[in-house]
Amino acid sequence: MTQTKQKLLIIEDDPGLQKQLKWSLDAYDVVVAGDREAALAQIRRHEPAVVTMDLGLPPDPDGSTEGLATLQQILALAPDTRVIVLTGNQDHTNAVKAIGLGAYDFHQKPCDPEVLNLVVQRAFFLHTLQQENRRMQQQQADSPMSGVISRAPSMLKICRNVEKVAPTSASVMLLGESGTGKEVLARAVHALSPRAKERFMAINCAAIPENLLESELFGYEKGAFTGAAKQTKGKVELAHGGTFFLDEVGDLPMPLQAKLLRFLQERVIERIGGHEEIPVDVRIVCATHQKLKELCATGRFREDLYYRLSEIVVTIPPLREREGDAALLAHHFKNKFCAAESRPSLHFAPDAIAAIEAYNWPGNVREMENYIKRAVIMADGNTIVADDLGLPGEGLEEEPINLRQVRDEAEYKAIVKALARVDGNIVKASEILGISRPTMYDLMSRHNIKTGP
Repeated sequence: MTQTKQKLLIIEDDPGLQKQLKWSLDAYDVVVAGDREAALAQIRRHEPAVVTMDLGLPPDPDGSTEGLATLQQILALAPDTRVIVLTGNQDHTNAVKAIGLGAYDFHQKPCDPEVLNLVVQRAFFLHTLQQENRRMQQQQADSPMSGVISRAPSMLKICRNVEKVAPTSASVMLLGESGTGKEVLARAVHALSPRAKERFMAINCAAIPENLLESELFGYEKGAFTGAAKQTKGKVELAHGGTFFLDEVGDLPMPLQAKLLRFLQERVIERIGGHEEIPVDVRIVCATHQKLKELCATGRFREDLYYRLSEIVVTIPPLREREGDAALLAHHFKNKFCAAESRPSLHFAPDAIAAIEAYNWPGNVREMENYIKRAVIMADGNTIVADDLGLPGEGLEEEPINLRQVRDEAEYKAIVKALARVDGNIVKASEILGISRPTMYDLMSRHNIKTGP
C-alpha cells in the first residue's frame, strides 16, 4: 500500500530554486507558489502543514516587506502552519523579525539539502504532535467524565464504577454532600448509557413546593384544577426513552413517594385529572445529601421505595477527604475564570494555596468555584493572595510538606497520644508504639517530651 505523501508548500519566485527545492524535498507532495497571491491560494486549497518561503518576493524581491506580509497572512489563515523562512547569510535581522511574527524556524541560503530535510521533517513531526494533542484534549473535554476534576483514588474509583454501571438499566442512587458533583455524575451515567441520544430530564424535589411537585412529575389534564388551561405532560413522561434524574429525592413528600413507587413497579403514570394509564420507559437516577437509611428508620422515607431506587449506590466523598484535590480544583477554576473574565494568567501565592488546603470546604466543589471566581475578580496584579479568597480562618499556618517536618510532627503526636493512653507509663507506651524502651527515651528527648512535673 502506497503511503500518502505529506503536503509541503514552497514559496519561491526563482524557477531554478523552485526546481532545486522540489528535488531536495521529493519525499513530500510539493506544491509551489511564486508570489503572495499564489501562496495564499495554495494555503486555502491544500492547507499544508509546513511551508518553506523566501522573504524576497515580488514586487520586492530584494527586500523583505512582501515576504513578511505574506507570512502574516498565512498565519492569519492557518495559525497552526509551520513556516520555515529561507534567508541569505546577511539577512539575520529579517529572520529574527519573521520568528517574532510567528515563523517556526529559519534556514540560511544556499540550502544544505540534508539539513533542510531534517528541519522540514521535524516541523511535520511537531505539527502532527500538536494536532494529536489537541484531538486528545478535545476528546477529554467531550468526555462525559470531563466535569470530574480529581486525582484522589476514591474519586477515580467512583468514575470507573459509573462507567461500569452506565450501560445497564439499573437505577442509580448518588449519595453525597451538597456541591460534591452528584448531577455531574448523573449526567455522565446518562451520556455513557444506550439512552444517551434521548432526553435527560432533571427535577429538584427540594426546590418545588409540595402542591406543585406532583403536576411537575406526572403532568395534568385540561381542567384538572384552576389554571389547568391545557393538557401538560410531566417531567417523567417527557423523559420517555431517556433518563430521569430526581435530585434531593430525600425531600420527596410521602404521598408522592407512594406514587413514584407505583410508577417504578408498573412503569405507567396517570396525569392529574386523568384516568388513562400511560406507559413510560425511563431510567431512574436519583441523588440526595441526606442519609436515607436513617430517614427510613424514622418513617420519613419509604423503605420499599429506597430499595427500588438504590439498585446501585454510589457514595461521593466530600472535598475535604479527597487528598490534593483542593489545590488541583483551585488551579482548574482559576484558569477557567481567567478566560471567562478576560484576565491575563494568574498564579497563586503560597499563602493562598495554604489557605485553600487548610479550609474544610463544607460547600465542597461548588463553594470552591465561588471563592476562586471572587479571587480572580479581586486579585491585583498577576498574583492571587489569601486576602483575595476571603476564606474564613485563612490565617492558619501552612501544613508542612517537607518530609522531615511531617515525620517529626507525626512522631510527636503518636508519642504524646501513647503516653496519655497509659497515664505516662513509658514501658507500656513503647509497647503500644512497637519500639524499644531506649528508642522511646531517645525520641522523648529529641521531641522534649516529659512525663513528670
